[in-house]
Amino acid sequence: MNALLLRYFGTTEMGELTPKAIPAATERMLVDLGLETDPGKRFALWSLLHMLDAAPDLDAVFDDESEREAARNFMDLMAAAESG
Repeated sequence: MNALLLRYFGTTEMGELTPKAIPAATERMLVDLGLETDPGKRFALWSLLHMLDAAPDLDAVFDDESEREAARNFMDLMAAAESG
């Protein structure tokens, strides 16, 4: 995750993201997500997009049911962390 933050935002700290930088970085991530073929890298990109409230629908990103289930688990973990 740190590598993705550094690549798209120039920092490894989520708290340092500036509101102005998010739309352009999100657009680049969405393009890269569409081009990425490695399942692990696709999941990492989707996860960061999810944390930024910009993730595409699971069915549009993940063909494999096990990948969609992993994404659902990630969403559940993030929701639990936010509420707890």
